Amino acid sequence: MKIVKVETFLVPPRWLFLRMETDEGIVGWGEPIVEGRAETVAAAVGELAEQLLGADAAPIEDHWQILAKGGFYRGGPVLSSALAGIDQALWDIKGKALGVPVHELLGGPVRQKIRVYRWISGDSDAALIEDGLRAAESGFDAVKYNATRRLAPIENAAGICRIVDRLAALRETVGPEVDIAIDFHGRFSTAMARRVLPLLEPLLPLFVEEPVLPEFSRDLARITDSTAIPIAAGERLYSRWDFRDVLPTGIAVAQPDLSHAGGISEVRRIAAMAEAYDVALAPHCPLGPIALAASIQVDLATPNFLIQEQSLGIHNNKGNDLLDYLVDPTVFRFTNGYVDRPTGPGLGIDVDEAAVRQAARDGHRWRNEIWRHADGSFAEW
Repeated sequence: MKIVKVETFLVPPRWLFLRMETDEGIVGWGEPIVEGRAETVAAAVGELAEQLLGADAAPIEDHWQILAKGGFYRGGPVLSSALAGIDQALWDIKGKALGVPVHELLGGPVRQKIRVYRWISGDSDAALIEDGLRAAESGFDAVKYNATRRLAPIENAAGICRIVDRLAALRETVGPEVDIAIDFHGRFSTAMARRVLPLLEPLLPLFVEEPVLPEFSRDLARITDSTAIPIAAGERLYSRWDFRDVLPTGIAVAQPDLSHAGGISEVRRIAAMAEAYDVALAPHCPLGPIALAASIQVDLATPNFLIQEQSLGIHNNKGNDLLDYLVDPTVFRFTNGYVDRPTGPGLGIDVDEAAVRQAARDGHRWRNEIWRHADGSFAEW
């Protein structure tokens, strides 16, 4: 079964889809994307695809090794994300060719449903709390939100109190039965993390995500030693080698992204590494349906899986949402905070190719915001 065609599609709101076709008519889908750099990743996919055209689709690991290492320069967000989408499509093809879901090829399911959380947001604390209450009333028992907007490297007392008071108000509203995760987007300095996280401990967040930038991953041990809150990290790490120095720091949750960290093949290995350090897996996925489908396939076969991010209704999904490009959106029906194990072949979804091609005519040029501090200097988004 030879690979005869690889295409990419920029589709709203900010995604990049990959379609891989074989000479036997089997089509696999992937989602290679760096948010805000979709065109760059599409170019990288085109370059890597030159190695695949005319090749047998079956030897996924051999393709992974060649695409990851064969170009001398390797790794980083763009190349690893391009590889991730290709890898997803190859697994999708293999599962469809054999008539089984990918998780069966990874050793079979260790669970029958996947716990998910819902993003909540609001321009004010009142709006955030209202959204949290809606999520809880709709059946989700776990939510996540961005803790704050701009933060100074050493924030003042008022800024710190706002962070604590916001979580306190949300906790009081949704109660102890709803888990709350907090994303800091790397906006803390190490000193700020050590100062603020102990203040949040009585409110029992599920985890605090990316308190510092990935450049400071070597300092995570200082943070984990300073707080009882579980620390999550890894959305901006792209390989098992990136995680090698992070897993021993005491983090509780590893968050590789199936569209950034080398796809199904590499995240499966990262998950196994994490298990050896008593670290749970919670794949990062504020993206589209193909990335979520790939994540769920890994989750089902991973003993140390914790919870899955998904993007339905997320603030970045403007114009199009998670289910818009699926023939049967019920595969992602969320019931009481869970999604059932998909049993369809490959990634377990049926992509609406006509909808994808139509949306790609307009495409997108999504870029993240650029923030500045009050003095005009750059602030982490």
